[in-house]
Amino acid sequence: MEYRINKRTGNRISTLGFGTSYIAQAKESDAVATIRRAYEGGVNYFDLATAEGRTFPYFGAALGDVRKNVMYQVHFGADYHTGTYGWTTDAEAIKRSIDWQLTRLHTDYIDYGFIHCIDELSDWQEYQENGAYAYLLQLKEQGVVRHIGLSSHTPATIQRVLDEAPVDMLMFSVNPGYDYQKGEYAKGSVEERTAIYRRCEAEGIGIAVMKPFSGGQLLDASLSPFGQALTQYQCMQYALDRPGVLTVLPGMSSVEQAEHLLGFFNASEQERDYSMIASFSPVDAVGKCVYCNHCKPCPMGIDVGLVNKYYDLARNGDSMAAEHYHGLGRDAGDCVQCGHCNSRCPFQVDQMARMQEIAAYFG
Repeated sequence: MEYRINKRTGNRISTLGFGTSYIAQAKESDAVATIRRAYEGGVNYFDLATAEGRTFPYFGAALGDVRKNVMYQVHFGADYHTGTYGWTTDAEAIKRSIDWQLTRLHTDYIDYGFIHCIDELSDWQEYQENGAYAYLLQLKEQGVVRHIGLSSHTPATIQRVLDEAPVDMLMFSVNPGYDYQKGEYAKGSVEERTAIYRRCEAEGIGIAVMKPFSGGQLLDASLSPFGQALTQYQCMQYALDRPGVLTVLPGMSSVEQAEHLLGFFNASEQERDYSMIASFSPVDAVGKCVYCNHCKPCPMGIDVGLVNKYYDLARNGDSMAAEHYHGLGRDAGDCVQCGHCNSRCPFQVDQMARMQEIAAYFG
């Protein structure tokens, strides 16, 4: 397992988290075994926006004895009073739902309390006017909620909420389909979505990735908006390469699925390589580095993707990016203009020119 640090909270979070969208499909004994296997494999971050209310006791049974070792993100607005998922901004309904969830999780605290599913500005206004946000902040002051999160699919709305709320973790739908305007939740332009990644990285807001496989569409050539299938490992690596991303939350419903996803950490670079997406990138994405590292190996030992990432972040206002850049063993100033990276870049980025530009920027 690999871990990343949430800069705002100091939490050490597994890069593979646990999504609960499919766990209700398993019978209870299998679901408990799946959750436990993920934990034993190093997963310590669990999302609780599940489809069915009956799944909450599964987590209490699977992780009750190791509660202090795991983190739950619980959604203030996900309502299960009917037994299945519902959405609400009513404070009283949210209070009842949170009490109900905590009882079944066998816990008395929440690691990340999420402002849930705010896709429109009107949702955010309603969430505040109805007392839901005030209730979340109240539990934060009481120590019941340790940190504040936000889940949304819409870049413009995310920017507004980040301006107004002390968000430590963002749950955002990240995959090459949505980033390139393909799919139901492909909201925002390439630039608008990129701005979210860069802002989160610059401000230390962690990103937990939902829908990394676009609901399974990207894994099936007959359903993929590109007419071409990607693998789970390719989608996971793509998400983890976006600035700000700490963890990917694929759904799991069996021990076999958990084992397969854990296999990501033993997969080869070739198995994780997602550079094939260049063949269906939109015009406004051509010529822009996506940090895929398909240009490796650089004869001079430069991590071209990381150099580009630190440059983009620095230009976006990340005060730590320059420090990270100067800490690299090899940087843009070591480029000898051999053209190896240009010849291999599937996105047609002129990396030789970029290296000169980056070296001049950092001095």
